[in-house]
Amino acid sequence: MTTRSGPRPPAPRPRVTSVSTLYRSTIGKKIVMAVTGLLMLGFVVVHMAGNLKIFFGQEEFDAYAHWLRTIGEPIVHETWFLWIQRAVLTFALVAHIWAAASLSRQDLKACPIGYQARRRGGYATSTMRWGGVILLLFIIYHILDLTLGVANPDGDAGPYGRVVADFSVWYITLAYVVAMGALCLHIAHGLWSAANTLGVNKATTAAYRTVALGVAAAITLGFLLVPFGVVFGILE
Repeated sequence: MTTRSGPRPPAPRPRVTSVSTLYRSTIGKKIVMAVTGLLMLGFVVVHMAGNLKIFFGQEEFDAYAHWLRTIGEPIVHETWFLWIQRAVLTFALVAHIWAAASLSRQDLKACPIGYQARRRGGYATSTMRWGGVILLLFIIYHILDLTLGVANPDGDAGPYGRVVADFSVWYITLAYVVAMGALCLHIAHGLWSAANTLGVNKATTAAYRTVALGVAAAITLGFLLVPFGVVFGILE
């Protein structure tokens, strides 16, 4: 018995994962969420630190608000850096929401209806979803309120005056406290989740969870000092 000899078929090439394939995959979406979340967290920390300058007085706080509009001069024109920052943050926010919504749809499709409410991690997932919705609504209101002034009780005032006018109204203060509570939970779980996605060692330990919660609580407290300062008459 003879066999025909001939050229061997080429060995299959190793599968190459393109950027677009990775982006559409579950891990790719988690990476998008982690990276954009950390980018926005960095902005939140800087924003919180800037807010605390209000305790140095109206003149210094208003000067700080004006300085934000002139960052980069004379290399770039006034407000250019501010608009670049806004564009980057808007892109990060849209990408973050897209990845979260996509993962949420995949999660709901993967679990039977009767099991969805009982699956492990359901509480944390629901908290992130609804907390994210609260934060999105808060961001929209925050822009209309303090940036544009159209939703502020004293929209014609300067930055210091707008902040004091806001937190002199009890329901605005209450809404702000609720939004900061959602921010605390979002950061605490998101920081832990991002660390796991990006492969941080020992990110699943109780100690790391405590650190994530501590960071979230510190940031939230920093934001809440401003409305409490107005409520207790320190800022007026």
